[in-house]
Amino acid sequence: MSPTDNNKGEDWSPEKYNKHASFVYSKEFTTPVLSMLNPQPGEKIIDFGCGSGELTVQLQSIVGESGLVIGVDSSQNMVEKARQNGVVNCSVADIQSLSLPFTEGTFGNNIQSSFDYKFDAVFSNAALHWCKQSPRGAIESAAKALKKGGRFVAEMGGFTNCIGLIMAIHAVVRKRGYDPIALSPWYFPSVQEYRKLLESSGFEVKEITLNPRFTPLTTDIIGWQQTFCRNVFYANMSDEEAESIMKEVQDMCEVDMKDSEGNWALMYTRLRFVAFLK
Repeated sequence: MSPTDNNKGEDWSPEKYNKHASFVYSKEFTTPVLSMLNPQPGEKIIDFGCGSGELTVQLQSIVGESGLVIGVDSSQNMVEKARQNGVVNCSVADIQSLSLPFTEGTFGNNIQSSFDYKFDAVFSNAALHWCKQSPRGAIESAAKALKKGGRFVAEMGGFTNCIGLIMAIHAVVRKRGYDPIALSPWYFPSVQEYRKLLESSGFEVKEITLNPRFTPLTTDIIGWQQTFCRNVFYANMSDEEAESIMKEVQDMCEVDMKDSEGNWALMYTRLRFVAFLK
């Protein structure tokens, strides 16, 4: 759920994430992709971009002691929080270039060197759209981790995700002399684009769809940017400039994204898919 190692800037703050973006792992918004995964007792599952581990812990409870769940995330802060939240096996790694097989000690000696690293499923929620540098690399990492016939099930930002807000960010950043295309950390593909990547990486796509989702915010557009932009998109800017940009972006978005009661919301578009390794 957090940027890859190739995105510069400070490590993620679990506290900010929980304050401004707890909707990411809410039951309402994660039920569809978890239902698509349909985890079973005894399965071995790896969670790509486990973040602070809320969903990873759920998967642990489902697979039980006879199964195994491993979480990986690029953020050391998030991995530490995931461990605090009860994730037994998790480690810092870039899913765009995941090193397999896992070695003894990678997960605090919970995994032995003889561990069969071929998984029944790779799961990912709200992480793959951070793989801008190498979208194919993340898919190839999933292919390396899976046994033949294993499934890759994920939800990520897709084409038109956060429509309106992204345009405002680009406009404000460009006006200040920056190249927003170069600075943007996100990759929001269409169904056709991502299907081609999956199929050319050895997967058979069973299902892939774009799903518009009205997403109320717990705070506002500034809070959203503090969570998702400050340490990546605005990483090389001073606090003063970043705060000015965030305020200007929020002012631009107010007409479309703030209701008469003062509540903020965004239109998310989620790309969901189920694919099997051939």
